[in-house]
Amino acid sequence: MAETVTGPKSYFPAIEAKYGRPIAEWIALLGPHAGEKHMEQVAFLKEQGMGHGHANALVHVFRAEHDGA
Repeated sequence: MAETVTGPKSYFPAIEAKYGRPIAEWIALLGPHAGEKHMEQVAFLKEQGMGHGHANALVHVFRAEHDGA
């Protein structure tokens, strides 16, 4: 049985569908911004054309999986 994804990662299929890029690409784009504050990272993704909610979810996961960057 497939595991149901909850939390910020539940937005990933919609992010990929809406913006046409895999999550790995977005994570790679955030890499050079690892030392920035959460909202600075969100602002960066918004500058790339991502909506606020999707950017916030992606940054949340990025920070959680990259040593609390």
